[in-house]
Amino acid sequence: MSQKIIQRLCVIGVGLIGGSLARGLKKAGVVTEVVGAGRNVAHLEKAKELGVIDSFETDISQAVKGCDMVVLAVPLGAMQSVFEQISSVITEEMIITDVGSAKASVVKAAQQAFKSLPDTLVPGHPIAGTEKSGVEASFAELFDNRRIILTPLETSSSEAVSKVRKMWQACGADVVETSIEHHDEVLAATSHLPHMLAYSLVDTLAKMDEKKEIFDFAAGGFRDFTRIASSDPEMWHDICISNKDALVTMIKKFTDDLELLAKAIEANDSVYLKEIFSRAKKARDEFCEDKNINDSPE
Repeated sequence: MSQKIIQRLCVIGVGLIGGSLARGLKKAGVVTEVVGAGRNVAHLEKAKELGVIDSFETDISQAVKGCDMVVLAVPLGAMQSVFEQISSVITEEMIITDVGSAKASVVKAAQQAFKSLPDTLVPGHPIAGTEKSGVEASFAELFDNRRIILTPLETSSSEAVSKVRKMWQACGADVVETSIEHHDEVLAATSHLPHMLAYSLVDTLAKMDEKKEIFDFAAGGFRDFTRIASSDPEMWHDICISNKDALVTMIKKFTDDLELLAKAIEANDSVYLKEIFSRAKKARDEFCEDKNINDSPE
């Protein structure tokens, strides 16, 4: 029998990520009870019907009472509101973590909601997901061999960090730690920018007069590249706003390089084109040999 890591878990936002975490912990046998929290009763009832959660509350402050682990799996724009709702009921035994894609904004939200940051707060971010959303899309194996990034604060206790680490490891994840600043810079380049490119490309083509013919003739490469444009618009709106400085820096850098590529094509600069394509192929091939490749929309 598996040892229980968590007695009472509260998942605030039982969607793809929150639901998959609950499923993974249940499958591993390391959680005794899972409470779901959110505003949509029908959504929570569905989660309970699927066995993802054992019970639910629409009052978040009530949902977290008696919990030893609380996971915020809500859009970044909702973080501060959730922190405010639980601020009066947190205890020394209640560990709080999240799954947000921009860590500086999560910490800022916590600082504004709490008088002082609790030492049980451990920000985190699973580099995993699909372009689908909702609890129906959740599955227990989502985090298998996926990377989970923890960005502990100076105030985070070692016990809290250890418990959050064990929680994700129980779901099969590879857990690493980094600074908030490094996390946000890296994710802006490797996750947030690709999503902006996919959304922008699909939107550009959709506005063209001959868009139906364009999409009718779209090949596999187009479908593969633009798959992530089917991700949750609300979530990505919040990510853009929350990590705007690092993201704008990457967009400008990419725009400059794209302009150089356009000029090279216009000038029939075969040397420049072959250098770019060869360098990119080499980097991509080496990247794909990495044992921890993540095909994630976040």
